[in-house]
Amino acid sequence: MNKFIYRKSAGITVLSANMTDFTYKKHAHQEYAMGVTLRGIQKYNLDGTLQLSHQNGVMFFNPEQAHDGMAQDKTGLDYVMIYIDPQLFLEVIEKKDIVRFPKPVVYDDRLKQGILNLSYAILSGKDEAICSELFVSLTDSLVQTKFSTDNKKDTALIHKAKNMLHANLEQVLKLDEICNELHLSKFKFIRFFKENTGISPYQYFLNCKIELAKQLIEKNRDIYSAVAACGFVDLTHLNKHFKSVYGTTAFEYMSYLN
Repeated sequence: MNKFIYRKSAGITVLSANMTDFTYKKHAHQEYAMGVTLRGIQKYNLDGTLQLSHQNGVMFFNPEQAHDGMAQDKTGLDYVMIYIDPQLFLEVIEKKDIVRFPKPVVYDDRLKQGILNLSYAILSGKDEAICSELFVSLTDSLVQTKFSTDNKKDTALIHKAKNMLHANLEQVLKLDEICNELHLSKFKFIRFFKENTGISPYQYFLNCKIELAKQLIEKNRDIYSAVAACGFVDLTHLNKHFKSVYGTTAFEYMSYLN
């Protein structure tokens, strides 16, 4: 059995997940993410390195950090995850530039409880003011964390390539046009992009389309306009790719917002 429930409040998205035989495809999020493994063992590749989060493990994901995800064995796992817009996170921790969590998994009771308190408040529909206060309390528990500066800043070439990909999300990937603009062969560009981001240009492009669809669904509560705006063939096409990243279809995700 696989069950994924999303809720959003105070600008923070929470996922409550129960997984047995589901596997996330390799992807990356624009947000910071923090989560707690409640039962079982979560297995995932993060930037090409295998990670295991056991029960009570606190997981950290930096923006645009490529990863997949699955249960370690057939007994499955339960976990919660919170997703925070980078601007909001940096504002609360009083930092100007993107910072990175130093470790992917830690075992810290105070951090664990802070994530759980915030998650359960949002999942149960507590007042937004309460959720905001719990978010501040959680970030206060991060005060001892020695964040590293973002040592994965895009090169000018990767930055330009990303901008071109983002500018054409309503269309199909035009790899030849991008390569011509960057004066690189197709194969050299694919290799270079993957070395710098951890995912291929197509994976990045598709991931951006899915994230944009998610944002439009949250904003407009209109799933079919999101399908059209993001260049998906139909709702079935969007649902298939949406589920590979979020564990639930776009249609189901919209139902969680109401």
